[in-house]
Amino acid sequence: MQFYSGFALQDEEYLFDDFLHSSEYTISGFSYGAIKAFHSAQKMLNMGKRVDKLQLLSPAFFQTKNDKFKRLQMLAYSKNRPEYMRQFIDTCFYPYEKKIVKLKKSSNSELDELLNYRWNLGELQKLLDASIKIEVYLGEKDNIIDIDAAREFFLQIATVTYIKDANHFLQIN
Repeated sequence: MQFYSGFALQDEEYLFDDFLHSSEYTISGFSYGAIKAFHSAQKMLNMGKRVDKLQLLSPAFFQTKNDKFKRLQMLAYSKNRPEYMRQFIDTCFYPYEKKIVKLKKSSNSELDELLNYRWNLGELQKLLDASIKIEVYLGEKDNIIDIDAAREFFLQIATVTYIKDANHFLQIN
């Protein structure tokens, strides 16, 4: 299995043990990593390599947010990265106790990509047409992404598991 980490994170895969399908033909990604996992699945498909399943865990979904929201995020990140990341991690785990996550160096361009990424239904359909199963996991209490819009969008193309009371890390009390 190939796993892609969320924005500025590393080694958080353990938080998703209950959901991850351990197979060499599965590609998984959390939040920003869901974008990377999707692109990896596309690349593997184009190379003629086998992919059975794409798992998107709390996929980054900001295409319904306005430009002002995105500019404020970029500004706050640029002004004080450590404080931005502290608040970001707190919000990811809210309303539950924080778990240990490792941070890695991140960049303005990565945050910009995350905030401005637009999921494309047609491109996702190509994976389905190639018999790749797409699974999406969303937490009801996710305060990071637009959960309702993400659910509505991905229901068109994937098996969506909506986890009651779960946060962005899909943790429940």
